[in-house]
Amino acid sequence: MKATEFDKHFDNGESVLPFADMSRAERPNLKSRRVNVDFPAWMVDALDKEAAHLGVTRQSLVKVWIANCLTRDAHTTDHA
Repeated sequence: MKATEFDKHFDNGESVLPFADMSRAERPNLKSRRVNVDFPAWMVDALDKEAAHLGVTRQSLVKVWIANCLTRDAHTTDHA
């Protein structure tokens, strides 16, 4: 299928998923990398309390907070 035909389906509000090869689809810059951070016990307790209050995991809370800080304080739009 040509790109113009694909675009036509998309522009008409039709699903283009049947025409896409999702077996090779990737989400750029979202590949996970493991990091270890040591926090004092009082911080872990505070994180756990806040996470429980919000109904999320500690890891989710930390990731959201860090992402918010990085976005807010970013000196560049390139987050690669």
